[in-house]
Amino acid sequence: MKRTYPNFPAMSFSSTPARLTLLALLSATSIYCFYRSRRLKLLKLSVNANLIPQSNGHPDVSLKRGKLFFVTQTGTSKTLAHQLHGLLTSSGIPFALVDVKSYEPEDLAKESLVLIIASTWEDGKPPADAKFFANWLAESADDFRVGSLLLSECRFAVFGVGSGAYGDSYNAVARDFSRRFRGLGGNEILPIGEGDVDGGELDSAFEEWSRKIVKALKGSGLENGVSAEQSFNDGIGDEFYSDEDEEEEEDDLESVVVDLEDIAGKAPSKKSGGAVTQTNGKLSNGPKEMVTPVIRANLEKQGYKILGSHSGVKICRWTKSQLRGRGGCYKHSFYGIESHRCMEATPSLACANKCVFCWRHHTNPVGKSWQWKMDDALEIVNSALDQHRKMIKQMKGVPGVTQERLAEGLSPRHCALSLVGEPIMYPEINTLVDELHKRRISTFLVTNAQFPDKIKMLKPITQLYVSVDAATKESLKAVDRPLFGDFWERFTDSLTALRDKHQRTVYRLTLVKGWNTEELDAYFELFSLGQPDFVEIKGVTYCGSSATSKLTMENVPWHADVKAFSEAIALKSEGEYEVACEHAHSCCVLLAKTDRFKVNGQWFTWIDYEKFHDLVASGKSFDSTDYMAATPSWAVYGADEGGFDPDQARYRKERNHRPKP
Repeated sequence: MKRTYPNFPAMSFSSTPARLTLLALLSATSIYCFYRSRRLKLLKLSVNANLIPQSNGHPDVSLKRGKLFFVTQTGTSKTLAHQLHGLLTSSGIPFALVDVKSYEPEDLAKESLVLIIASTWEDGKPPADAKFFANWLAESADDFRVGSLLLSECRFAVFGVGSGAYGDSYNAVARDFSRRFRGLGGNEILPIGEGDVDGGELDSAFEEWSRKIVKALKGSGLENGVSAEQSFNDGIGDEFYSDEDEEEEEDDLESVVVDLEDIAGKAPSKKSGGAVTQTNGKLSNGPKEMVTPVIRANLEKQGYKILGSHSGVKICRWTKSQLRGRGGCYKHSFYGIESHRCMEATPSLACANKCVFCWRHHTNPVGKSWQWKMDDALEIVNSALDQHRKMIKQMKGVPGVTQERLAEGLSPRHCALSLVGEPIMYPEINTLVDELHKRRISTFLVTNAQFPDKIKMLKPITQLYVSVDAATKESLKAVDRPLFGDFWERFTDSLTALRDKHQRTVYRLTLVKGWNTEELDAYFELFSLGQPDFVEIKGVTYCGSSATSKLTMENVPWHADVKAFSEAIALKSEGEYEVACEHAHSCCVLLAKTDRFKVNGQWFTWIDYEKFHDLVASGKSFDSTDYMAATPSWAVYGADEGGFDPDQARYRKERNHRPKP
């Protein structure tokens, strides 16, 4: 039987409208299929990423992917966070690593698991990048409208990185975070961990805390109904260490600038096999050593020769310059030292300040008192001279270095105790000074005006400096960032203590544009406290920006600025002080007391060093006028030479900087 079909009207695809209709239909179908496929794929990835696998291989839907935050100024917390992140990942506990500066704190309410590594910065406050996060947390915790259940679904733990030398503000940020999280209903899975960068136990404290974190998370925070933190003991597990950690640590050791609070995770590799005679900066059977392996490595990278456990020596660029006959430093112009015969050293690398213009970028320790192993003064002096001579010998064959000057350089006649740190902190400073004077080596000691009692008990030295970095309490706190709470009282007492010293005394002012250059009247008021013989006024030296200092070339005054400031303050003294000398190359000017050092119109700012040593050896009382010497005309303020010794050969570097685009 023949099958018949109804007749339909023929559809023609030759027309343009029909073709466009078909194309639109196919396109819409393709887009829809792609969208469905992509959506399902993303949903699958999201589910997998937010589930933490358990030991039985099945995911625990109650534990979402956590956040590991770091709060950092110099990189310490970031380094530790990377270390913990690697450990968590290798333990099968995925976390997202987050810098709080890029995080929206409003999203905290959505988090179920948070770990925080937080550094404390100035005055117990968080670093600048974390202020918004910290303020939001504080405001939310104090706002009754928010309530105490905002973070009730969030488990958290906090580890703090700070300096115990700061007393009550030690790890204040981490402690505040812990308190605020609890105040908003958060469940703290472990007590706050704390690491002291000055105590030498940061690495071990963080490793122990990290192991407890891993155990708590692997146990889902509870073990047989008991809080994980209650079940920990001191002997948990072996120390963790990964190849990734080692590579990060070795890379960090190569960094140019490392702040004291930036030494975490940068100890010599545990796999390097290097012999270390101390553990975390402590001797096995005595007081800790001031210079940890990390601090030693970074100071040596900057050219320092570390002596014993707390001293250092370094060859000055001006020592090299005068060895080559290319001019001496400002002390040569102002006081007649022979720069090529000057040794720059310190018996204490530690300091009680963290000044914004620190040349050493805070790679040295800080402390309020001597708490370290103490080396013998004689050994320090002998070691310093030995290392200094070795560095001088390396100048042999350098263009311009004559055999005569090299021989003189190998016999130092001056010691600048101003290298780094606070030399007056060293308990045997008087013994050390005696050892130098026995060798007829003059002493120029700089103190940061935080130890007035030490100034009072100091034996006669050639010249005693006090750094006067600011003239008001507020600006001194901002510039010097002192550890002591009573820093201003210590500062003014230190200046007052100078008045009773019979040898030459100096106020050293470092001008920083935008910080302390507008305080001329306040500076002058300080003159009456110490009545110094001299006032050195110097423009700040730009040493490059770092995480610890935001100074730029905009903060560096011109020599004309320093001269104008010096002339103005001399004028305010109404003749008590006058501008005596200058060293244009160092951007430095010297004020001197006219009634002592200007005789018949001639300045006597130079020192008769042989006379000084004879006076010290005599044991008799003497004062600063007993060993003064005439200042040469080329060093006097306003001379055409600008403080440059005409017996030296002026050398000007060629500047071939590329023009800015």
